[in-house]
Amino acid sequence: MHGFRSSFRDWASEATSFPHEVCEQALAHTIGSAVERAYRRGDLFEKRRQLMEAWGEFCTAERGKVLAFQGNAVRERLPAPPQ
Repeated sequence: MHGFRSSFRDWASEATSFPHEVCEQALAHTIGSAVERAYRRGDLFEKRRQLMEAWGEFCTAERGKVLAFQGNAVRERLPAPPQ
């Protein structure tokens, strides 16, 4: 699970322009100091929803070849046929 969360965070930082606070709150991380948290009243829900929508699109987008690794050998994995 942590690897997936880490992948999300890398993607959000490198491939989007969503603010740091939105990305961190999407991961349920504590943001800022105790004083900053005391004044933070919003939950950034709509911005987090937009971020998750973009993440979903990224995760389900068609990409180039997928390679499957087996030991030291690499074989091409063909896409699943349409149903």
